[in-house]
Amino acid sequence: MLNHHRNALRHFHPPPLFSISSLSLSTTTTTKPTPTHPHSNLLTLTSNAQTLHQTKQLHALSLLHALLPHSVSLCASLMLTYATFNSPDASRRLFNQTVKSCRTAFLWNTLIRACSIAQVDDRFRTYNQMVRSGVQLDDHSFPFVIKACSDSMEVKKGMEVHGVVVKLGFDSDVYVGNTLLSFYGNCGKLRDARKVYDEMTERDVVSWNTIIGVFSLNGGYVEALHCYREMSLGIGCKPNVVSVISALPVCAELADELMAVQIHCYVVKSGLGTQVTIGNALVDVYGKCWNVRASKQVFDEMSQRNEVSWNAAITSLSYVGNNMEALDTFRLMIDVGVKPNSVTISSMLPVLVELELFGVGKELHGFCIRMGIESDVFIANSLIDMYAKSGHSHEASNVFREMDERNIVSWNTMIANFAQNRLELEAIGLVRQMQAHGEIPNSVTITNLLPACARLGSLRLGKEIHARTIRMGSASDLFVSNALTDMYAKCGWLDLAQNVFNISLRDEVSYNTLIIGYSQTTDCSESLSLFSEMKLVGMMHDIVSFVGVISACANLTAIKQGKEIHGSVIRKLFDSHLFVANSLLDFYTKSGRIDLATKVFDRISNKDVASWNTMILGYGMLGELETAISFFEAMREDGVEYDSVSYIAVLSSCSHGGLVEKGKRYFEGMLARNIEPTQKHYACMVDLLGRAGLMEEAVELIKGMPIVPDANIWGSLLGACRIHGNIELASWAAEYLFKLKPDHCGYYILLSNMYAEAGRWEDVKRVRELMKSRGLKKNPAYSWVQIRDEVHAFGVGERLERLNSDCWLAES
Repeated sequence: MLNHHRNALRHFHPPPLFSISSLSLSTTTTTKPTPTHPHSNLLTLTSNAQTLHQTKQLHALSLLHALLPHSVSLCASLMLTYATFNSPDASRRLFNQTVKSCRTAFLWNTLIRACSIAQVDDRFRTYNQMVRSGVQLDDHSFPFVIKACSDSMEVKKGMEVHGVVVKLGFDSDVYVGNTLLSFYGNCGKLRDARKVYDEMTERDVVSWNTIIGVFSLNGGYVEALHCYREMSLGIGCKPNVVSVISALPVCAELADELMAVQIHCYVVKSGLGTQVTIGNALVDVYGKCWNVRASKQVFDEMSQRNEVSWNAAITSLSYVGNNMEALDTFRLMIDVGVKPNSVTISSMLPVLVELELFGVGKELHGFCIRMGIESDVFIANSLIDMYAKSGHSHEASNVFREMDERNIVSWNTMIANFAQNRLELEAIGLVRQMQAHGEIPNSVTITNLLPACARLGSLRLGKEIHARTIRMGSASDLFVSNALTDMYAKCGWLDLAQNVFNISLRDEVSYNTLIIGYSQTTDCSESLSLFSEMKLVGMMHDIVSFVGVISACANLTAIKQGKEIHGSVIRKLFDSHLFVANSLLDFYTKSGRIDLATKVFDRISNKDVASWNTMILGYGMLGELETAISFFEAMREDGVEYDSVSYIAVLSSCSHGGLVEKGKRYFEGMLARNIEPTQKHYACMVDLLGRAGLMEEAVELIKGMPIVPDANIWGSLLGACRIHGNIELASWAAEYLFKLKPDHCGYYILLSNMYAEAGRWEDVKRVRELMKSRGLKKNPAYSWVQIRDEVHAFGVGERLERLNSDCWLAES
């Protein structure tokens, strides 16, 4: 062993700091050598060692001069240095060799501290062995042990050590108390932390800063500011830099600008304003309090800035929506020579998304590649999000594949990318892949995946995910329950959506989801009930609430309630919102009040394609065909591009008006605009040709279609055959309709009536028997009458016993 260390010394060429000439080891002089001289020099050299190799050489020197294993202080220094260079085994070997020479807890404390430095969890083996060996614990033992409990989140062990602290009377020690505060705070035990704090007989500035940090870390923002106020009003300890930069983010979370200003005043009076960390915190807090002017002023007055300063300025501007200014600040940052870091890039990419500057986003991606930071997990996640929101799913996938390291955010961002870009199956597949890689889906994963299930109409998969959320214990999460309600509603299972709604926490989104869901079903009245309930429970109606309930009124033709809601819309100043205005147009046109629809339409300042389409359809339904067509022409003059629905509306009007040539011209114009015809467009054209008696053209159009005709097209042909008495073509169309819609009794009755008019009674009998064999019968017609706030339905020959002449007179 000694020979090994001598060989090591032959190759020992340390920098001047490690010069051995400084060690007076000569024994040939008559002066008695100072025995501590080599020892003190080695202590200094050990504490300043720059590498593991130098540490080993110093270890060898210590052995060569017989300072080990007897020197406890030198052993402790080497143990800590080895731990710094991630060699805990060497630290433990040194301890085992020297512990016999130590009669106090010093070396044991050092080993516990070394394990903490090397981030080695020895499961409290050292502490337990120390207690069992009868070593007397001191005031330094407990801070190290409690910190180890905090690092490993061992609450029970920490509370056990706390008990020993109290038993041995160390609970009055301020350093032990501060460590206990930090331990309970890190473990989320706010009540216990507060109790320790209240029972401390002595507090220093670290105590105050720790309790402020504990409350801030665990969301106790009000308590954190209360502690800061107590500290600032106290006699002994005054806030320092740490106090200020702990309190300012709390002000930012609470948007408490007044408190931020008070802290700022204290900073100026106490001379702390030159501290760059405080300047950064002030820039951030003013930005999050929406005081951009103050934030910019602090930034401009900073005598010294670092990357954090620029990042704070950029995020403050983007937080309040000043995205262009944020981009200008980023450009200025580069111009002054400050190198952007991962936080800068990941903050800027969402800004570019908001500005729709995806070209600049690609440039920033190129910059990251040149700087070699593109694989940084925060940057990569932001790049995936940027590409996904720009519709470039392939590029997002490339970034994801190239990532060296992925976290749960990476997987969730990629799942959201697929879901947003209509790649639902890929999103589902990625969740399976995510679990295969050992990542556990969280509530964000679920809320990204459920909309994909809704768009696929995959109720089975949605139920599987619902079961998973229950097992995970996240079904009570508001965002998850809202996503589940939305999924069930969009899959057409409103009863299941209602069940989730009934047992979950609710917010405006919860109500809006069901209001929209019911408005698209035959239970539209439920939308009105939920709309009223929403107000009763103290929630505010928003744009989505009004769009949903107006749609329900349109489907119910509830003109009275619709007008009342329109009045509420005007009072809340929502009538200028395009979505609400378009919903009102739809409501009034479906209710036959085209005059009121026209008034709403004329007040819309920024009409879109939906506004024009609704008016064209409305006039077409009322038979004012020339007006409908004139609106279609005016739409183009207003600079609004036609879409697929525009052509359905105008072709329908041409069909009802018998405007064959004009209809053909519009259809050809649609093809010229590269708008691909759908089943509804072909149905309109078949109806147009059929009504005009051009049956052969209608048949040729059907035979030449690039897609398989659906029931709407065959139904249009059957209706045209009924008008012109073409029984052969009617039979041909009916064959397809009986296959496509076997449960639709109207088609059987229409064909049967045509056979009866032609005197073909055997065919009538055959169709009637086919209906009977399939269990079909004609649905009775019902009429509605609204009296006060109640709608009554009745069929032929029925009486409404509850109605009397007084009701009718009162309503009239």
